Amino acid sequence: MKTFAAQIRVPATYMRGGTSKGVFFHVPDMPPALQQPGPARDAFLLRLIGSPDPYGKHTDGMGGATSSTSKAVLLCKSTQPGHDVDYLFGQVAIDKAFVDWAGNCGNLSAAVGPFAISNGLIDPARVPQNGIATVRIWQANIQKTIISHVQMNHGLVQETGDFELDGVTFPAAEVKLEFLDPAAEEEGAGGALFPTGNLIDELEVPAAGNFKGGRLKATMLTAGIPTIFVEAAAIGFDGTELQEAINGSTANLAKLEAIRTAGALRMGLINAPEEMSRRQHIPKVAFVAPPASYTASSGKSIGVADVDMLVRAMSMGKLHHAMMGTAAVAIGVGACVPGTLVNLAAGGGARSAVRFGHPSGTLVVGAEAVQAGGQWVVKKAVMSRSARVLMEGFVRVPV
Repeated sequence: MKTFAAQIRVPATYMRGGTSKGVFFHVPDMPPALQQPGPARDAFLLRLIGSPDPYGKHTDGMGGATSSTSKAVLLCKSTQPGHDVDYLFGQVAIDKAFVDWAGNCGNLSAAVGPFAISNGLIDPARVPQNGIATVRIWQANIQKTIISHVQMNHGLVQETGDFELDGVTFPAAEVKLEFLDPAAEEEGAGGALFPTGNLIDELEVPAAGNFKGGRLKATMLTAGIPTIFVEAAAIGFDGTELQEAINGSTANLAKLEAIRTAGALRMGLINAPEEMSRRQHIPKVAFVAPPASYTASSGKSIGVADVDMLVRAMSMGKLHHAMMGTAAVAIGVGACVPGTLVNLAAGGGARSAVRFGHPSGTLVVGAEAVQAGGQWVVKKAVMSRSARVLMEGFVRVPV
């Protein structure tokens, strides 16, 4: 009878952060071969999540078969001066044997501080028994700093509370996040907030799905994550769409992917369209619209007066059920720079924060953007999320 190797057993924590879930690892607790980047680590994470899965269910893994739930986080004490913890994020593809290390997950960023405190990665002298603990996070994927403000209660991370986040069913304790200097250092962008140098560009988008193609106005920026913003009306939408309206239409998915590809080419993120098969996570594409009333996926009524604008964003080829944290940073920054399509959808003019409507409800994001030497520079973006431990122990993974 043929024999097979036993599963390996690795300490892990399953956590929700914002509107995402992921498997968290303390890097020194992992087998040596998995502590370094490369095929072995990628293969481990793919099998952990249950990918690639042609059934699209992740039945034989820890993933949830959505972009929000097929994620892994690797953490360790920071090697960077002035930081507490190094945070590396892996977005695991669902139907492909591919782990995308190109960007951050803003939602899971909310769980990094709580994990670091609970697992002894922060100097105890800096963690109050009660009050707010400040954790300085080095986001290793994009080489940026995130500051997390975590509530403490009798020496433990406070996870329960009354902070409500649309897209998350139950209330929890608030975690405030500051994303410092969030313009991404992507190749082709050079760290510029607007990689083309323009607040609005015209893209030449080929016909796809039910889209005839042609020239399309777009705002492309790199804050939080490289994102391409277009006007909902220009592509046949009104900004109130829920997931089924987009994800249930192959024509709509093709249209949005064609826009994403055209934007990636203009931003210098790819050299040819065929490279997009390895670019599922970056860039994002989103469509914006002025305020309108709609019923969120939870059944909650959103009125015109409840929001400054509407935004719908794509993640890993599907409309996100709420809003990615990194895309929320891009929205906040775009809204605070007068003259972008995001800002114009919100009514135009100067502002320091925006409340936008997404499929699950609303979200407020603040940003500090200034002009320096004729260029827009974003100092930081601020938003609140929540996080909690769902399970801790060991994962068992065939290798």
